[in-house]
Amino acid sequence: MRRSLVALSMLLSLFTAAVATGQEEEKPKWPGVDETVVGKYAEELGRPARDPYINTDQGDLLLFLFALAGAAGGFVMGYYWHKVFVAGKREPETKDRE
Repeated sequence: MRRSLVALSMLLSLFTAAVATGQEEEKPKWPGVDETVVGKYAEELGRPARDPYINTDQGDLLLFLFALAGAAGGFVMGYYWHKVFVAGKREPETKDRE
């Protein structure tokens, strides 16, 4: 049973990779504002488009960067949790106190 699941998952991943590499990237039917408006005026003024310094369109790089930033924020918040939410609060005074 386990071998068949492993074989099935390998075949499925190979099929997915074959389909993904076999497709050609076609131009979008409705290009965005950057490509149509901003790009047109930039080329008219002598500043053609260039590749970004950090190209986040490669696979799941953008998703990875968001996850990394969320993890960093979570670690920082977890580290300072006691200082932010607990340490500065006063204990409520009771009426029985004498």
